[in-house]
Amino acid sequence: MNALDVEWEERLKEARQKARAAGRGDVADYLSLRAANDMARTTGVQWLLEAFMALAGEANRAGAGLAFARDEAHRFRTGASTMVGAKLTLRAGVRALTIEAGWPRTPGDGIVRGGGLAGGRLSHFGDRAAGDDLLLVQKQAGAPQWLVLDATGARTELAEERMRRHVARLSHEK
Repeated sequence: MNALDVEWEERLKEARQKARAAGRGDVADYLSLRAANDMARTTGVQWLLEAFMALAGEANRAGAGLAFARDEAHRFRTGASTMVGAKLTLRAGVRALTIEAGWPRTPGDGIVRGGGLAGGRLSHFGDRAAGDDLLLVQKQAGAPQWLVLDATGARTELAEERMRRHVARLSHEK
């Protein structure tokens, strides 16, 4: 969690306390929901990046020689909206897999399309068709879940095997 996220969390906490003290339970409830959604977003983004880091580590132990770079203050466009979050880039020679995930932070940033909590993208340098658009949703029973969005709008769970295939593309042609 970066300094801005820590500051934001603290300000939300203070705003909830002030709203409750002023008898504004509706505002306090909204801010509590916002804080819960932000926690789910942060958890989902961190999980996605850590899962790809773990897969890259496995590939490296098998001799892939992947290099990586991580940016915790990343902005990227998806449609007409701007997502603010993190980026992980895995490299093998000229090949690169970029994992981006985040959510709009201000009204001017737009919205997460598809009604999700956050958006993401998996992209392969030089091979646009090999990428995936992602959507983070809140499951009924708790944990957030990443879904893959295809061109028709269909949604499927981002499975570990699909993530492994993305990493495997870096070390050899698929």
